[in-house]
Formats: sequence, structure tokens, C-alpha cells
Amino acid sequence: MRTQLLLGILLPVLALVAINTVSLYRQALRSADIAYDRTLLASAKSIGELLEVSGSGSNTTLSANVLYAALEPFEADNRSRMYYKVTGFKGEAVSGFEDLPAWRGTLPTKAAYAALVDFYNDTYHGEPVRVAVLLQPVAGPEGRGMATIQVAETLELRQTLARQILIDTLWRQAALVAVIALVVVIVVQRATKPVRDLSAHLNARNANDLGPIAGADAPRELLPLLHATNAVMARLGHLLEHQKRFVRDTSHQLRTPLAVLKTQVQSAQRGDVEPAQALTEIGHTVARATELANQMLALAKVEQLRQQGDTTVVDWAQTTRAVALDLAPLIAERRLDFSLDAETAPVRAHEWALRELTRNLLHNALKFTPDESRLALRVECTERQAVLTVSDSGPGISAVQRQHLFQPFTAGLGADSPQRGSGLGLAICNEIVATLGGSITLDNRSGGTTPPGLDATVRLPLADNRA
Repeated sequence: MRTQLLLGILLPVLALVAINTVSLYRQALRSADIAYDRTLLASAKSIGELLEVSGSGSNTTLSANVLYAALEPFEADNRSRMYYKVTGFKGEAVSGFEDLPAWRGTLPTKAAYAALVDFYNDTYHGEPVRVAVLLQPVAGPEGRGMATIQVAETLELRQTLARQILIDTLWRQAALVAVIALVVVIVVQRATKPVRDLSAHLNARNANDLGPIAGADAPRELLPLLHATNAVMARLGHLLEHQKRFVRDTSHQLRTPLAVLKTQVQSAQRGDVEPAQALTEIGHTVARATELANQMLALAKVEQLRQQGDTTVVDWAQTTRAVALDLAPLIAERRLDFSLDAETAPVRAHEWALRELTRNLLHNALKFTPDESRLALRVECTERQAVLTVSDSGPGISAVQRQHLFQPFTAGLGADSPQRGSGLGLAICNEIVATLGGSITLDNRSGGTTPPGLDATVRLPLADNRA
């Protein structure tokens, strides 16, 4: 951040300083030209006062008695040199440096001085010079004419003055840039102090500490970041807690069937039971352990799908028919009076979650429904909800069992039944329904016009009504 701010501020400032430096140098040269052009004009006028006219008519001639020493008062110091040339009425050289290049320009239309003067740059003896040309009328008792006076000066003094102005300005601009850089560094250092303090606080925290970060003293600009970070840490804490609970419950629940399996194997090896009986008991134990492991994995997958959130529209009726078809052999084996009534019910859910929900409810109903009794499965739509109802002819649930109905490993249904499960089926259903934003209820049927049993009802929002 500090580097970006420094570059973002100093680069435009340095570019402006560079542009300003070039402009200032040119302006300084123009200012020096204006100042020293006055000296050149004064020199030319001084030479013009020393001109004399002799003869008359066509024999009129111009004479000058000018010594180079006459220019010395106009030389600022010994770093610049001055040259002059006086040209007569007919273009002849009258006095001065005859090889000084002749003037071939024109007088400006808007002159800054009350004289016929022109200033221009030229080269003399390989050196750049500044030249002033003065057209000086000269008159005498016997004639008159227009003399041309050229006074040239080398540019050392002008350039030295411009460079001095430039250097003085550059020092001030460099000091300004340094002050800007220092201010940026100090301001950024102060502005980023809360970020550094937050970083130090996070580094000092325990690796297992996922508690919220205190942001009471944080700047207002950091509050969205703190809130988002706390939300992420809360989700991570929830996931870690779920994983810990999953590992704890899995290890606890699998320990019993594995211990039973080990005992059965050892008993079979010693010959305590018949081989066929031993294999049957081992098969039951393996089946129970497999079912428990599958349900534990299903419970973990529900939490994973909760975090993903990328659901699609699924027809619940079609899923229900597929689940009923999978369990058809069990239904036929029990010789149940099974009915399925399913109308199209689009809901937004994961296909696996919807299938697992339906399968667990139907499988529970199969466990506790007596042979040759009635089992009904119905999917219907209300105005805003899709409703699945699984109606069995089992013993129902007691008030004590209802208190722990959806808790894992409670086996709340049919506690007296010989077909007790792991107690995860309803817990899985409850987690799936909560993830999909619905509700689940289990109600006993006490008789009357309908046979006694249990109705498991799940309500999920229709896909068109989901936000």
C-alpha cells in the first residue's frame, strides 16, 4: 500500500516537475533575452551617436569613430563577448567586425521599443550569439541617410543566468517532492497501523482460536473486512466442530459392532457355535456396521452440501418414484399393501439430498410396518409448498421418544421393535430438510376412520417460491 501510494503520488508529481522544469528553463531564457536585449539596444544606440555624415548628394558617405572599448560599459562580466558592425548607406562596412553576418530579416510590425530595431539569434565564429539590429537615421549639414548597426553578444551570460534560476527552482521543487514523500510515508504508516495491529493480533492467537475478532476500535473502513472475516471464521468453526463431532460419534458408534464382530469371529474360530450360525451372526453384524457407516457418511455429506449451496430444480415426484422402485423388492417381500400417489412437485435441492431424504423416510416406514399391512406414499403440491407424506401402520412414537426424535443415535422409533436401527435416519432427514428450508413432522394416527400408524410429513418450498 505504501509503495502504491508513493508511486501513485510521486510519479505524477515528478512528471509535472519535469514538464515545469523544461517550461521554466525556456521562460528563464526568454526573460534573460528581454533583460539583455535592452543592453544590446543601448549599445547600438551608443554607436549610432558616434556616426557622422560627410559629402553631399551621391557622394554622401558615412563615417564612424567607434572603439571596441566603447562597448565595455555594456559587458556584464568577462564571460560574454560583444561584437559590432556598422553598415553604410550603400551596404558598405563602415566600422566593426566586417565578417559579422549581415542582417537579412525584416523589422517587426509590433515593436516593443521606440526604435527601428530587430533581435535575432545567429552564429558567429561557430558560437551562438544574440544580435540586435538598429536602423539609425543619420543626418549632417550636407546630407543624410539610414545606417545599419549590428551588435552581437555571446550567450554564456544568458545561459548561466537561466541555469542558475533553474537550479534554484529545482532545489525548491526537490524539497517539495521530499516533503510530499515524507508526508505520504507518515500518513500511510499511521493509516495502516490498525491493519498491522490486526495482523499482530491474529498472529498471536492460538491456532485453534476461531472466535470473533474484536473490532470496536477499528476504523470504519476496516469494519466490513472484520465482519466478513468473523463470518468466515464462524463458518470454519462450525465445520471444525461438525468434523470433530463426526469423528467422535463415528469412533464411538463403530467401536461396538467391531467389538461384537471380533468376538463372533473368535467364537467361530474356537468352535463355540456352528459355522452356519457364526456366519449368519457375522453377516448381521457386518450389515449393521455397514449401514451405520453409510449413514454417518450421509450425515457428513449433508453438511458438505449445506456449505455448497448450488442447488438445482428437481421434480420430487420423479425422485420418489425412483426410490420406491429401488425398495420394491423389500416391499414385495413383506407383502405390503403399498400405494404411491405423486404429482409433479418442482423443488430446489440437490438430487442426492432429496433422494436420501425420501429413502430414509420410506426405509424407516418399512422397518416398523407389520407384514401384509398398509404403507402409503404421497407427493402433492399446495399453493406454496411441496408435501411428501409417508403413512405406515407401525406402532407410532411415544411422548418420551418424541423428546429425542431427531437426535443422532437415539433410535427413537420403535424402541421395542426387534429391527432397531442406528438412530441416524431421522437425524439425516432433519438435517436435509433444514438445509432445504423446509419442515418435518411425525404425527401418530390414533384410529377412527383411518387405521392407526404414523404419518411422516415433509414440507419444502416450491421452486418458483424460493428466494
